[in-house]
Amino acid sequence: MKPGAYIAIEGPIGVGKTTLATRLAADLGAGLLAEQPDDNPFLADFYDHPEAQALSTQLFFLLQRARQIDTLRQSDLFSAGCVADFMFDKDPLFARLTLSGAELALYKDIHARLAWQAPCPDCVVYLDAGIDTLVERVARRGRTAEAGLTRAYLAQVKAAYETHFIDYAAAPVVRVDTDALDLLGDEGAYTRLREAIACPGTVHALPGTGTPML
Repeated sequence: MKPGAYIAIEGPIGVGKTTLATRLAADLGAGLLAEQPDDNPFLADFYDHPEAQALSTQLFFLLQRARQIDTLRQSDLFSAGCVADFMFDKDPLFARLTLSGAELALYKDIHARLAWQAPCPDCVVYLDAGIDTLVERVARRGRTAEAGLTRAYLAQVKAAYETHFIDYAAAPVVRVDTDALDLLGDEGAYTRLREAIACPGTVHALPGTGTPML
């Protein structure tokens, strides 16, 4: 990767984005930009009562993203490279999943009026896993805000990510099936990920994803 490269880690809730981003940032000597879901005061209520709290939850995340972009513009975080455990354009993905009608229209209007210019990653690592794995990992980490998170919602999020990355072409993508590859416990798998990130190309799928390496 070029000096100062920006790598974004994405995937459904519980797939292991933050853990991988933290290790990659440390190994690459890059800055770490971490999502902050625990700062959202509406999130726990959203998982319990999604219809009532969807708009407030989504708007909080939208404004949080705008503040993060402002921080990036005013800092030298990218000078040594940056690894983030999210992509800035994930917010519309979740908005389409949780909002509809007038609330979705309001969200889109506010999103457009922020007129943000989010940086585009040099590489995206898309982590995936089966629903059983996601449910188990969410339960294992035991976050209070996620106590009401349902299996059905996780399935919707997983499907939304799969659809999002079918035609994603803004940056090279490394797709990883984390059921098949243990990126943290298997040094060989982690090394293959590092090699895929460093290799130029449009899409890579590490062995185990069901898609040949491209």
